[in-house]
Amino acid sequence: MADTSRLDAAPPQLTEAHRELLDQVLDKWSLQVLDKLCERPRRFNELRRAISVVTQKSLTATLRRLERNGMIDRVITSTRPLAVEYRISALGKTLQDLIDALLHWTAAHMADVQRARERFDDETPL
Repeated sequence: MADTSRLDAAPPQLTEAHRELLDQVLDKWSLQVLDKLCERPRRFNELRRAISVVTQKSLTATLRRLERNGMIDRVITSTRPLAVEYRISALGKTLQDLIDALLHWTAAHMADVQRARERFDDETPL
């Protein structure tokens, strides 16, 4: 027999806590950091080079936010000198399919969005 408990449940509501989490996990820099860390673990300066337009301050804040929310792990390596490496966490990996779905959606609908933008800009006085 199929499990219908999920189908019968009320749809999730967008609460302030949900919005805050989505804002923190899906912002401009977080998406890029998660994308790079899905490829492989990286040290801070590797991430900074891979995302060349991010400032050191923004990258630091993004990494702390993602670590606080459990999306990445900060690992201190036992090399000399000690080094810090960032890795996607098991929880962070669960976002990959969702992010891929959003990217596929944007690819499929970018032309529609661009037309809507142009129509809006043409109809809206400056």
